[in-house]
Amino acid sequence: MLNDNMISIVIPVYNEEENLPELFRRLFSVMENLNRPYEIIAINDGSKDSSLPIMLQERKRNPKLRVIDFNGNFGQHTAIIAGFKSSRGNQIITLDADLQNPPEEIPRITELLDSGHDVVGTIRKKRKDSIFRRYASKLINRIMNKVTGFSLHDYGCMLRGYSRGIIDIINECGEVSTFIPALAQKFAVNPVEIEVSHEARTRGESKYSLFRLIRLQFDLMTAFSLFPLQMITILGMMIFGAGVILAAFGVGHAVNFLLAGIIVTSTGITGEYTGRIYQEVRKRPRYVIRKIYEGDK
Repeated sequence: MLNDNMISIVIPVYNEEENLPELFRRLFSVMENLNRPYEIIAINDGSKDSSLPIMLQERKRNPKLRVIDFNGNFGQHTAIIAGFKSSRGNQIITLDADLQNPPEEIPRITELLDSGHDVVGTIRKKRKDSIFRRYASKLINRIMNKVTGFSLHDYGCMLRGYSRGIIDIINECGEVSTFIPALAQKFAVNPVEIEVSHEARTRGESKYSLFRLIRLQFDLMTAFSLFPLQMITILGMMIFGAGVILAAFGVGHAVNFLLAGIIVTSTGITGEYTGRIYQEVRKRPRYVIRKIYEGDK
């Protein structure tokens, strides 16, 4: 049952045994000081370490923690969707388990939601990541804004706040592949972005390799825009025109490699869209829950 004054904290967890004790200590302290009803929903996304036992042990101390245990690894955004569907609060805040986004920033987000903003996005201030990741992130943010038409400054920060109305809309969306910050932005009426602190990861390892980051960007592009397909069409028309001109001057072989590269790239982009259509029409469940630990269970 929904609670108009409740705050739901949704945390995807994948192999974070080293960070969970401190995360829960700091998070429960923050939430108790807010003097409002709250719940914490942790989703075990197929962890292979001791994350699940640690979460269940924490539940014995504080039943406000609910644990959703997946039977495999379905991905960060899918885990958050499961948390959304299980949430009971009027305000929902997502938070990573790696402690790079401090839980102490949560009161600032709740204040903005209270003031009428339906989505509170965040921008990591003075990021403690490597130089490569910082500059790669800036480049990706600019590209994604051009492709999607949004104006988000930090797609990668998952410390975000959402009103119940936005979460209800997201829960109605049935896509298999989704990118939650962009999806929320699409439906937001009064969004806002704020800068939040960012801490270096001191325990554990990042779950996003370069390959997984690239895959995530493809998911974002194909889920929210036809821009890549439209660019292929425009590029094809330009090459056709250039080919006519070059043929008139007897130049043909010079452009063969260029044309081959473009054809391969075009086939790959078209394949990305086709593959995602295939994922949707199969109608497989987004995730499979092994067990939900709540109440006396």
